[in-house]
Amino acid sequence: MERQIITTDDGSVTIYLPEMKETYHSKFGAIQEANHVFIQNGLALTEGRPVAILEIGFGTGLNAFITFLEAAKSGQQVDYTGVEAYPVGPAEAALLNYVGELKADRYSGVFTQLHASEWEEKVVLTANFSLTKRQQFFNDITDTECFDLIYFDAFGYPSQPELWSVEIFQKMYNALRKDGILVTYACRTVIKKAMQEAGFVTEKLPGPPGKREILRAIKL
Repeated sequence: MERQIITTDDGSVTIYLPEMKETYHSKFGAIQEANHVFIQNGLALTEGRPVAILEIGFGTGLNAFITFLEAAKSGQQVDYTGVEAYPVGPAEAALLNYVGELKADRYSGVFTQLHASEWEEKVVLTANFSLTKRQQFFNDITDTECFDLIYFDAFGYPSQPELWSVEIFQKMYNALRKDGILVTYACRTVIKKAMQEAGFVTEKLPGPPGKREILRAIKL
């Protein structure tokens, strides 16, 4: 499937799939969306304690890189697992401008390593950040009580509604520990109901620019 690099409204780039008419991040701003949804409304709730994160849709590595930068500032211990069925290749990764846009030149090698590291192996990037990438379809996830936080960043409901089903959210619920959090950019009623049927308690939150609301779900 053809993939194109496009620039979003905040100057950061993303990948566009013409065949699906789908982008990996918001066209209103890839970086600002990632910060708002996954950092401010996800990672920030785990401040001061070690956290195991599962990302559904590793994609461009943006969410992982921003999480790494936050951990580098705070010293938080992060064990990060990214699941991706169709990995971004090295040539595409080289075109992503996140290091410059985030003014993170000192960590340019880390961003390269996010994409260059082996799949299915835990890689220790720094003393407080480890990464495991799994090339896997989301419906094959079978983890049980392994994670504290899930970044749910699958393609949108209109393109792949099967990724937002009760069955998938049941897998997410099972993968989380008690009081674990799932956060996503989406906020359709059908998605909220699927989360609730899987056992989550849900809440709507204000969205980033271009998006009115997002969803956060908690396993009590």
